[in-house]
Amino acid sequence: MKALWLTVFAAAFIWSAIEPKDRFTWLLEVLPAIIAVVVLAVSYRRFPLTLLVYTLILSHCIILMVGGHYTYAEVPLFDTLGEIMGWSRNNYDKLGHFAQGFVPAMVAREIVIRKHIINGRGWRFFFIVSFCLAVSAFYELVEWWVALATGDNAEAFLGAQGYVWDTQSDMAMALLGASSALLLLGRWHDRQLLQRHFV
Repeated sequence: MKALWLTVFAAAFIWSAIEPKDRFTWLLEVLPAIIAVVVLAVSYRRFPLTLLVYTLILSHCIILMVGGHYTYAEVPLFDTLGEIMGWSRNNYDKLGHFAQGFVPAMVAREIVIRKHIINGRGWRFFFIVSFCLAVSAFYELVEWWVALATGDNAEAFLGAQGYVWDTQSDMAMALLGASSALLLLGRWHDRQLLQRHFV
């Protein structure tokens, strides 16, 4: 499992790094994936996660690396989908922000349950969704800081494509992603936690 995970990550990373659309944007976009793999490597023995959560993290890393390679505004598949669906913009960034809620929600859920931080389901749901919204809001602040620091060079990183409500819709997608993950995957995750004797 570990070897397969690392092989897929490495293959996606190498592909992403070969002649990306904009090297600066690529670095900004793949940096969270690099940080994630370092954190997972350091914590693997002390706090191994469920297969579900590892798989979700890998999928999120791939989303980041694809966005980094093409820039979020120019992912070809979503250009094609845009033509079919009649979108006025490339919506790959919305997939990225949905994942920004969906995946951290399950990571947070695993930590909260295993560390016995919050036991009530309702309060746990509220805390995790709030945490994911905080992460999303912080990421929007990072985008703003990068834009201020680099000027026009940050346009591809921001991926706003002229949409005035881009920041708000990004956070709404993270909210939808976090809520969807908890509602759709909660029982499956519970079963994996029990199988691994984590709870």
